[in-house]
Amino acid sequence: MKPKTGRTSMKFFTALRLSLNNLMTKRGRTILTSFAGSIGIIGIALILAISTGVQNYINKVEEDTLSSYPITIEDSTIDMSSMMEAMMGETDKDRSNYEEGKIYSADIMNEMITTLSSKVESNNLVELKKYIENGNNGITNNSNAISYSYDLNINLYKENTEDDVVKVNPSTVMNALGMGEMLEARDNSSMYSFVSNSSMQMASNTDVWYKLLDNEELLHSQYDLIAGNWPKTYNEVVLIVDENNEISDYTLYSLGLKDQKELEKKWKAVEEGKEIEEEEQTSYTYDDLLNLSFKLILNSDYYKKENGLWLDKSEDEDYMKEKISEAESIKVVGIIKQNAESVATSMQGGIGYLKDLEEYVINKSNDTEIVKEQKDNEETNVFSGLKFPTEEESGVFDYNSLSQEQKMAMSRLNSEQIAEMMETYTANKNASYEKNLEKLGAIKLEEPSSINIYPKNFEAKDNISKAIEEYNEKQRSEEKEENVINYTDMVGIMMKSVSQIVDTVSYVLIAFVTISLIVSSIMIGIITYISVLERIKEIGILRAIGASKKDISRVFNAETFIIGLLAGVLGIGITVLLTIPINKLIYHLAGVTVTAMVPPIAGVILVVISMLLTIIAGLIPAKMASKKDPVEALRTE
Repeated sequence: MKPKTGRTSMKFFTALRLSLNNLMTKRGRTILTSFAGSIGIIGIALILAISTGVQNYINKVEEDTLSSYPITIEDSTIDMSSMMEAMMGETDKDRSNYEEGKIYSADIMNEMITTLSSKVESNNLVELKKYIENGNNGITNNSNAISYSYDLNINLYKENTEDDVVKVNPSTVMNALGMGEMLEARDNSSMYSFVSNSSMQMASNTDVWYKLLDNEELLHSQYDLIAGNWPKTYNEVVLIVDENNEISDYTLYSLGLKDQKELEKKWKAVEEGKEIEEEEQTSYTYDDLLNLSFKLILNSDYYKKENGLWLDKSEDEDYMKEKISEAESIKVVGIIKQNAESVATSMQGGIGYLKDLEEYVINKSNDTEIVKEQKDNEETNVFSGLKFPTEEESGVFDYNSLSQEQKMAMSRLNSEQIAEMMETYTANKNASYEKNLEKLGAIKLEEPSSINIYPKNFEAKDNISKAIEEYNEKQRSEEKEENVINYTDMVGIMMKSVSQIVDTVSYVLIAFVTISLIVSSIMIGIITYISVLERIKEIGILRAIGASKKDISRVFNAETFIIGLLAGVLGIGITVLLTIPINKLIYHLAGVTVTAMVPPIAGVILVVISMLLTIIAGLIPAKMASKKDPVEALRTE
C-alpha cells in the first residue's frame, strides 16, 4: 500500500474563483480584452444573422412565388421544349443540299403543327389523384397545398335583378368592350390550351373569382384580414383588395358594382374618336362591401323542359330573373389584402372562394333532374330527344331523323316555338353523351382536368419532381404506360441558384472574419502571458503551499476560460443589439422586410468556439507558468 503524500489537487471551481478574483482586480483590462476577443465573434454572428434573415426572406419569396406558380399537371399536355424549338426554328433540318444564291423557306408553322400532333400527350389524373390522396408520398410530404381543377363554370350573378341580369362570373366585362367573341375563340383554341402555362393563363385570365389555397397557415401568411371573417363554408367568400386598399375598376365592373353599360358607352365613344371625361374616384365602406351577395346558378338551371325537350333559356331575361331570385346566395363575409411581407401572391384582387364551393356545385349538378335523365339515357340526347349522332352523322341534322311523335308535336307549335326547337336540334348536331354531361356541370370529383401542386420551397419542388418520376417508374414497372405523367416545369429555373449564392457569399465572409477571430485569440494568448509575468510571485506562493504544476496550469486555463466565455457572450449580446438598426436600415434602403437574427443554436456554438479558442491560445502561457521554479518565483519582486 502506497503512503499518502499529503498533497491535494486544486479543484477547477477553486481555480475559477482565483482567476475571477484576479480578473476583477483588473476590470478595465479584462473588459477590453474580452471586447477585443469578441470582435471576431461579432463579425461571424452578424454575417450569420444577416444571412439567416436574407435566407428566411428568400424562403418566403420562394413560398409565395410557388403559391402563384405551382407545378401544374393537366389532363392533356405538350412537350414545351420541343414546341419552343419549333417556334424558334431550332430544328435538326439537313441543309447540306442548299445552293448558294437561293433562299429557302423555314417551315416553322409546319414544324409547330407536327409538334402539336405528335407531342400532345394525355395524363391519367384519376390514378395520380388516388396516389396523392393515399398520402405519405413525396408529393404530399413536400407540398403546402394540392388543388384539383375541373372544367367547370361557377355561374354567379348580381343579386339585385330589378333592372338587368348581370353575370359576375365568368366575367362579361370584355363583352361590353366587344372582345367576347375574340376571348371565346381564344379559350376554344386547342393550341392555346396546350401552349399556355400557369403564368400565361394568369396574365390572360379575365375572371376575378379565385379559388383560395387549401392551406390556412400559408393563406394567412400572405393576406391580412382587415374586416369581417375568413370564409368557413362553401357559400362564404372574401373580397380581395390590394396593399393600398384599392379595387381595380375592372373588378368593380365585373362584380356589378359599376354599370357595364357605362363602360360600353365609353368604348363606343373611343371608337368614334370622342374624348372621355375623367371619372371621379369612388369609395366604399367596409360595411358596403360586406353586404355584397351573389346568386349561384347551376349550368342545369339554364334549361327548362318544354314539349319534351330541354331548351336553353339563358337569353330569356324574365326566366333568368326568376331563377336568380330563387337561387342560393353566396355572401362576402370578409375583406383581405396582401400582407406587407408577402412578395408574390396567387390572387391580385377580386373574390376568393373555398374549394368547397366548387365541390358543392359539382355534387349539386349531378343531383339535378336533367343530369339524372341524361345518365339514365346514355344513347339519347336530352336536349333534342334524338340518339347521339355517329361520327359519320356528326355535323348534320336531318328532319327525317325525328320520330313521328316529335314531328306531330312540332306541327302543333307556333312559328316562334318551332324556330326555338330547330335551334336546339341544330345546336346539338355534334353532341355526345360526355359533352352533354360536361355542359351540365355533371363532373366526377375523381376526374380533375388539372392538378396544381404548391411546393413548400424550391428544394421541395425538386423532391416533388423526383416523386413524380418515381411514380412513373412504378407505373412502367407494372406495365401501365398509360398512367405515366408528363408535364413541363416552367418555374423550375426561377430563383433556383439564389439560395446557393447567398450561402456562398456567407461562407466567404465568414472565412475572412475567422481571420480576425484567430488574431483575437492570439492577442488573448499574449495577454495571458503578460498575466503570467505579473503573477510570478503568486505562482511561487501557490507552489510553496503545495500547488502542483497541473494546478498552476489549471488557474491560467480557468482565466482564459472566463475571458473566452465573457468574449462570446459579449459578442452575441452586441450582435443582437446591432440587428435592430440593421433591420431598419435594410428596410429603408431595399424596401423589404429582412429580419436579421442570430440563430439560437449558432449563438451557443459561437460562445463555445470563443471559449475553446481562448483556452487553446492560453495553453502555452499556462504551461510556462506551471514550469516556473517556486524558489525563483518567490524571489521575484
